This record gives sequence, structure tokens and C-alpha cells, in this order.
Amino acid sequence: MEADIRVEDYLDDKLQSTTDFEHLDTLLSSVEYQRTQLQTQLDNASRELDEARRSAEDRQAALAAQLDEFQSLQHSIDIRLQIVAASDAPDEAIRRLEQPMKRLRSVDLAHRYLVLLQDVQDLRQAARAHLPQNPKAALEPYTKLKQLALRLKALQGPADGAAVHLVTHVEAVTGTLWGEMKETMWGELEAVLIKRGWPNVDPDSEADDEWLRCFERLVDLQVPEVLYSPGVVALLPVDVMAQIFVKEFKFHFMSDKPTSHAHAIGAHCFPWVLALVEKWEDFFRDNFGPILAQKFSDTVVSHKMVYMDPVCAFITSMLPVVREKVASAIASAINDPVFLSSLMTQLMTFDENVRFEFSYDGGDAEKGWGGLTSEVLHEHFNTWLQAEKKFALERYRGIMAAPDSRSIDYDFAVIGKTKPTNAAARVTDLLRSVTTQYERVKRFSHKLRFLIDIQLNILDEYHDHLGDTLEAYLSITSTVGRAFGVTKEQLAALEGTGALETLCKVYGSADHIVNTLNDWSNEEFFVTLWEQLQARAKTSENQTNLAGGMSCDQVRDRTSAAVGTEEDGGVLFDETIAAYSQGRKRAQEFLSEALIESQRKAFKAYLHRPQWSTIAEDLASGKCLIDSYQLAVTPELDEPLRVLKRDLDFLSRALGTAVFRRIWREALERLNTILWNDVLMSQRFTASGAAQFARDTRAISSLVERYIPDGSSSLGSIADALRLLNLPMEAEGGAMSLGRANDMVFTDKNEAKKALDELEIESLTPANARQILQRRVENAD
Repeated sequence: MEADIRVEDYLDDKLQSTTDFEHLDTLLSSVEYQRTQLQTQLDNASRELDEARRSAEDRQAALAAQLDEFQSLQHSIDIRLQIVAASDAPDEAIRRLEQPMKRLRSVDLAHRYLVLLQDVQDLRQAARAHLPQNPKAALEPYTKLKQLALRLKALQGPADGAAVHLVTHVEAVTGTLWGEMKETMWGELEAVLIKRGWPNVDPDSEADDEWLRCFERLVDLQVPEVLYSPGVVALLPVDVMAQIFVKEFKFHFMSDKPTSHAHAIGAHCFPWVLALVEKWEDFFRDNFGPILAQKFSDTVVSHKMVYMDPVCAFITSMLPVVREKVASAIASAINDPVFLSSLMTQLMTFDENVRFEFSYDGGDAEKGWGGLTSEVLHEHFNTWLQAEKKFALERYRGIMAAPDSRSIDYDFAVIGKTKPTNAAARVTDLLRSVTTQYERVKRFSHKLRFLIDIQLNILDEYHDHLGDTLEAYLSITSTVGRAFGVTKEQLAALEGTGALETLCKVYGSADHIVNTLNDWSNEEFFVTLWEQLQARAKTSENQTNLAGGMSCDQVRDRTSAAVGTEEDGGVLFDETIAAYSQGRKRAQEFLSEALIESQRKAFKAYLHRPQWSTIAEDLASGKCLIDSYQLAVTPELDEPLRVLKRDLDFLSRALGTAVFRRIWREALERLNTILWNDVLMSQRFTASGAAQFARDTRAISSLVERYIPDGSSSLGSIADALRLLNLPMEAEGGAMSLGRANDMVFTDKNEAKKALDELEIESLTPANARQILQRRVENAD
């Protein structure tokens, strides 16, 4: 049906008009042609399909045949494997081949060894061939040989130490070659020096071209060694020039000559070395400085003076023999603490001279040269520390045992300054001398150990001595102490100014130590040491070994609680200053008590004088006013005045102005209280008695004023009371009389204040005024 429709559509498309029928034959021919083509294509497709089916059948048959063949082959292999597994023929073959293979590998390895040894020999010969004319060219094969030796050494580890002889041989050849190269170049410069008569040349002369050329060649040879060596390398040309001086040094200081004695090292050896360097300083710099600058100025060692400055290079060449001499001297000093102490001081002085006079940095431009001292202390520090500690403690005990050690040193300072004992002054001198022993040491832990083990130990011992002195004083003067028994000699020692002197010794000594430590805390050395301690304490991860084997807590307990904290203002001597300050404060308190007790005993007879109410002849004769200035001092006051003068005189010489006034203010205030309570308020006074009391008080005040300007102000209340007590019965010119004062004071409080204001009395209250006026006999009723 569909085909009919398509045919119909086709005909409608081709025969749309009658004229189309004229071409009907053509149309039929075209249709027949198309039908023929389609039939041909159909026949070809049928044929190809048949061929494809036959081909597929053939391939399927071939695959089946191959599969059968593979299965047959696999079965055959399995059978043969079973046969082989059951046979020992392969193992036998392997065993038979092992020995030939080992020999083959040995032959191959031996061949490689021979090639390597031949390369080593070729490089050695190539380096030799360039010397001495061209040391730079000689360095190329030498560098290759050195790299080969380093490479073999690096490979030996992973190979479990194999080829020991080969590695050793290559290293030996490398070392021998370097020695030969240096010897060749050394000999060339040495020959030039012999021709020039070195060192018998003028230090102001100039080296000739050949000399400079040989010097430069040796430097060229050594440049790689200098640039890549981790440590300091002595420059070869300088070593050549220094060898004559090394021999001379050994002749003078390492032979059987008197100058070789260990004790002469500071007097002869060190000065000789310094004088030698100073003599040739300008010669080396003027002639060889430009060469070194040219070779090293743009290299990684340009900041190291041991390579840039020929004088520093000369010192480097001389130091090994000096180091050998120092080691010999140290060995002799180990068992002689006095000599060891002296030797270390001389060695540090030598290091400083080398460091500062010639700008020697030892190859460390940042930290500088540690010196021969640091090398010695690295091994012998504890020995030196113990020697210095023993020596310092012996000196300390000698100071304390001296007959005059406990005497006050009145010549230490001018009047107005607190005086220490001779022992205190000498102890601080000793401590300062200890500082000079170690302040030039480079290592921080060494400095801290000196400070703590020696200086703070001595300060602790002296603090204990002062504390024991105060305890002994307290046991003698206290009731409890006396109950345990006190000797007559101990009591006699405190008579007179004995007690004051004992306490002034403690106070003055403690004050001197505190002031000295405060001064030291501001010195650069101790400030720097404190900053280093703080920096280390804040950053150190190992707090159990902060420095020198001491933990952070141990250091904090001995120096300052601020160690390792963010607190500002701490110093190395905080703990020691606090301890001595406490002792000083305690001694001052005892001084005040002793002074008050001295006055109490001295005024005992005066306080019980029964003559204050007697009537004077002047008053009996009708005079209304007694002039107290014309009266003599009460006889019972002579002894108190003598004691006061004695104590004032002694303390004014022993104590500083501030503490002197402070102690006496307390004592005079107490005396004011005693006179007020035990005399003024305990006695009845006639006009003559009041005048006599006023005269006595002025005598006390006058004596005090001679030593303490305005010091009598502490007696101000008793002085004002006596002005009121001494008012006359009758007054002239409108002045205040006893009667009028009595009327005003006993009227009321306001009138009493007016009376006191009129008399210009400020220290008394109206109640005080009434009590005082009642002490007059005339007002007894």
C-alpha cells in the first residue's frame, strides 16, 4: 500500500501536464536504469555477506585450533616443570658458576681501583707540574683530588666501611700533596727571605717585588683553604716570616734559660710578644696589607681581621707557641693558688693588650677574640675559682681577725657621714678586688659563679657576723638574756658609750655595705651582668641549669626575686641589700633604745630632786620676778649633761647627719615625756623652783643645739610649759601675769585659748595649761 502511494506520488510529480507525456520514454528509461543499479547493489551486498560468513567460520575454526594447541603446550610445560623441580641440575649449574662470577667481579673491581689510583696519580702529577710558577693552576687538580677524597669518605659509611685502604690512600695522597704544595711555595719565599737577611731589615723599609710576588703566590695557594675552612687558618706567607720569631721565642722562653721559668711569663714572655708585634706592625701593614685586601675584600671572610690585616695574621702565627708556653705555665700553677691567681690576671691583661692595641678579633668579628684566657678557663675554670675562693676567704678571715677590725674608721669620711668599721671597709675593698679578678672574663656563667660563690658568700658571712653581734648585744641587755648569765667583762664593755659604739659599728658597717652595693648596681659591669642574667632566665628552656650548673631558683634566691620576671628595677644584689638593710634598721632601733636607756639612767637622780618648792631669797625680799638666766644649773643635772654631751659627741662623729638627727629626735622626745611626767606633773613649783627648772631645761636645749641645729624643738612642749609655769605674780607693761593667766585659763576653753595665743604658745591645749598652772604653789588652793 505504501509502495503504491509512493509510485502515485512519483507519477504526480513527473506528469503534471499533457506535455509531460511527450517525455514518457525518457522517464521510463531513467526508471529502468535506476532499477538496474539497485539490483546490482543488492547482488553485491548478498555476495559480501556470504563471504563474511565464510570468513567468520574460518576464523572461528582457527581460534579453536590455537586454543587446542595452547592447552597442549601448557600441559607439556607443566610436565617439564615437574621434571625440572624433581631434578638438581640448576643448583649444580649455579654452584659451578659462582666462583667464575666472583673472580669476574674481583677483576672488574680491581680494574676500577687501578683506574681510580691512576686518576689520583695523574691529578697529583698535574698539581706538581704547576708549582711554584702558577699556584692557581695547581689548585685545580688539587681541588679535584680533595673532592674525590671527600666523596669516597662519604660513600664509605653507607657501604659499611668498605674500601678502607683505598679511602685512606686517597686521603693520604691528598694530604701529602697539600703538604708538598705548601712546602714548595714555602721554600720559595723562605729563599727570598734568606737573601734579604730577614728579620735583620729596617722596619721602615719596603719589600721588593720578588718578595711581594712570592707572598702573593702563597696567598693564592691558600685562598680555597681560607674561604672554606670552618676555623681560623694561619696564612702561609706570614707563617714563613714568623718562623724565625717562633724559634727565638722558644730559645728565650721554652729552654733552660732563666726567662723560661713559669713565674717569669708575665714579666718577660708577654711583654716580648707585644713588643715584637708593635715593632713590625707598620712593616706588615704597609707592605702586605694591599695584597690581602685584594685577595679577600670581596669574599666571605672580608669582615675577619685575621685575613684582612697582616698584623692580625702575624699574631695568629705567633699564638700557637704562646699557647704552648701558657699551657706549660698553667700546669705549674695548678698546685700554687697564689701563682695561679697572678697568672690569670697577667693572661687577661695580655689578651686585652692584643685585643685593643692591634684590633685582633680571632676570626670572630661579631663576638671578638675570647683570648687565651677563655681557652685556659674552658679546662681549668673550677680550679681557678676554688683557688680564688680560698684566697678570698683567707683574706676575709684575716680581715676579721685583725686587732683593729672592729674599730670604727673615723677617717673613712668627713663629719656628717656614717662611719663603718675597719672590717667593713676592708671587706668591700676585698670584694672590689675580686671583681677586678673576673670582670674581664668573657663567659657569662664564669662571671656569675664568681659573683655567687665568692662575693655573695663573703657578704653572707659578714652579714651573719653583724647579726651575731646584735644577738650578743641583745642577750647582754635583755632581762631574758641576763637570766642565762652575763660576764662582768661583757657588762663593762657596754658601760659609757660602749653600748652605743657596739651598735654604731653594726649600723655603720651595714650602711656601708648597702651603699656600696647600691653604687655597684649602677656600674656598667654589674648592669650588663644583670641584663645578661635576665635575658638568659627569660629565654632559657632548661631552668634547672641556668648558668654554671645553677638552677634558676638557686640564682634567684642568691641574687634577686626579679630574676626571670618582667619586673623593672631589679639588681644583682637585691637579696643581699635587703638583708643588710634589715640589719641596719634593727641596729638603728637598738641605738634609739640604748640612747633612751642611757638618758633614763643619767636623769634618775635629777627626777627625784625634792627642791622645786623652796622659796628663793629674791622672792622673800620682795622681788616679783626671778631671772632664771642668772641661776646656776641644778647640781643633779651635771651628770645628765655630761652624759648627753658624751653621747652627742660620740654619735655625731660615728653617724651620718640624717640618722643622727633621727635617733636624737626619738631620744629627746622621750626625754621631753620624762621631764613632763616625772618632774612637771609630779612636783609643786614655787617661782624659784619654776625658774630653776626653766634654767635646767635651757641648759639641755643649749647643749643639744650645739650638735643639732633646731634639735631642741623635740623639747618644745616642755619649754612652752615652763613659759607658762614661770609667769610672774605681777607683770609690768600689760604682760601676762600668773593671776591673769590663771583667771583666763580656768574661765572657759575660749579664754584659755586666748591666753595661750597671747603667750604665743602653740604646743599646749587648754587642759595642759590648767594642769601646768596647778603645779604652781601659789595656785595650790
